[in-house]
Amino acid sequence: MFRPLILIAALAAIAGCASAPAYAPAATQGAAGYSETQIESNRYFVTYRAAGAGDAALIQDFALLRAAELTVQAGRDWFWVDRRTLDEHDTSRSGPSIGVGIGGGNWGRHTGVSVGVGMNFPIGGQSGPRARSATLEVRFGEGVKPDDPNAYDAHALSANLRARLLAPR
Repeated sequence: MFRPLILIAALAAIAGCASAPAYAPAATQGAAGYSETQIESNRYFVTYRAAGAGDAALIQDFALLRAAELTVQAGRDWFWVDRRTLDEHDTSRSGPSIGVGIGGGNWGRHTGVSVGVGMNFPIGGQSGPRARSATLEVRFGEGVKPDDPNAYDAHALSANLRARLLAPR
């Protein structure tokens, strides 16, 4: 009797581990993964989006890792984070909605037209799956990194985050 319960608990634990966000580029805009948007020659918005409500620290670390990679790809030494945001998004439609329908028909020599209006008010708890994203506004720099907590050495940060986040387990 206890064996099926142990098996179910073990499968649930494995499934929980499998749902951790992966570090990869987003396949499409708004999909899970990292993406960047260039806003000036040395300034970018870097976003990492998790498919579920993932760990906020991990999501922010993935955004920092991508910012470090972009900095190195641009041939720069360090980057500065001007702004950080952590957002949680509802991935399904929620809230009240209104629908309108128009119909017509005839019966014998009589013709009729009707108009109907319907309203929907969701009254449940959470309406659907949620996603979390971290966005950084970064700019690149060369030479000696400023002594400020918003400035990051791209090479050192990339190496440290890769060793901690992407090492085989």
